[in-house]
Amino acid sequence: MSVTVTSAAKAPLSERLNNQLAGYGFLLPWLIGFFVLTLGPAVSSLYFSLTDFSLMGSPNWVGTENYFRIATDDPRFWTAMNVTFTFVLLSVPLKLMFALAVAVALDKGLRGLNWFRAIFYLPSLIGGSVAIAVLWRQIFAGDGVLNQVLAALFGYEGPSWISNPSTALYTLVMLAVWQFGSSMIIFLAGLRQIPQDMYEAASIDGASRQRQFFKITLPLLTPVIFFNGVILTIEAFKAFTAAFVISDGSGGPIDSTLFYTLYLYQEAFTNFRFGYASALAWVLVVIIAIFTALSFISAKYWVHYDD
Repeated sequence: MSVTVTSAAKAPLSERLNNQLAGYGFLLPWLIGFFVLTLGPAVSSLYFSLTDFSLMGSPNWVGTENYFRIATDDPRFWTAMNVTFTFVLLSVPLKLMFALAVAVALDKGLRGLNWFRAIFYLPSLIGGSVAIAVLWRQIFAGDGVLNQVLAALFGYEGPSWISNPSTALYTLVMLAVWQFGSSMIIFLAGLRQIPQDMYEAASIDGASRQRQFFKITLPLLTPVIFFNGVILTIEAFKAFTAAFVISDGSGGPIDSTLFYTLYLYQEAFTNFRFGYASALAWVLVVIIAIFTALSFISAKYWVHYDD
């Protein structure tokens, strides 16, 4: 029996070693970034989460005391969790539905489709900036644009939406939903992959457009919906800039916009409890990991792939 020897195996050891070194050389920038900017800070943060540490002194080992305090003796932690979960449960489904609706509308072959895609994608590029958060605060302030429009059209004197505890969080939800562009582009790409002959066959059988949407479009889009849902959920848990700017870093009024990341920031850079803030960060990592794992576990029951 003859054995075929590849050219790589025939190459001298020194040549193979040089090829491997060249490969690692190309990987070196990424490896440096991973170990120095990602893995190193993560390991340091895990260590600091087990200490009582501020910038004024050296870390003092306290074990799991920070985590125990988070679970049993920190009412603001539970407030931040409530605000963040409310934000996630409202913004993610609304953003998915709005992005899908716009993608379906744009998939109908509109003239100037590229312009529409660029216009709808623009908020996703600039929506997370400080400037947009400041603009949003001006729109929903007591004398803002929204109240001026309401007064001019309906004679209604609206409140300061961002200063009212019952409405402040919903203004941030609206800002998040407004940034639907990236999800819309992904939905649009998914719609372009659905075979048109399936719609033609359904039309011949007498299926209405609504029935085609629920029986063809949605099932074939479930992988895209799943991908967008996971990404948007992670982004929603990490939301920070808008809440920080609109509430001036306080999470007000009455902690109604106290996002988890904002509370973490306050503990680290206002109260200088870096050890406790590190523990909060790792709790957030665990929460996001749990939600992501549950999403993947549930995917086998509702996500439909071609095979």
